[in-house]
Amino acid sequence: MKGRGILGVLVMTAIGSGISAAAGDKITMVATPQISFAPATLTVRTRIEPDAGNRAIEIAIDSENFYRSTTIELEGDQAPRSSVFEFRGVPGGTYQVSARLLGQGGDARGVARKEIDVLQMGKER
Repeated sequence: MKGRGILGVLVMTAIGSGISAAAGDKITMVATPQISFAPATLTVRTRIEPDAGNRAIEIAIDSENFYRSTTIELEGDQAPRSSVFEFRGVPGGTYQVSARLLGQGGDARGVARKEIDVLQMGKER
């Protein structure tokens, strides 16, 4: 029974560690899984506070040898509060995952960041 309690705490810690934001932020992000094996599928969930000035959201994953990003236009305070983005076939590496909420002219209205590890299986060549 004690083992189940410890396992539960470890699972909750791993789930919670994917969250990046502070109270009052205009954008929050959850990136999962925290650790995976290549080729991985990384999922980024964002939540934004409604505001007429919100014009786009930019999600990026960046490592030493790989970069991918996507930008989605928003319709101000009429935009969905939450969005889900998937990055498939991600190779091994340590990734900086970022979500930027952009206003008019491309100015950053809020940023959330998280580090994710994708482990390479087998020998490196």
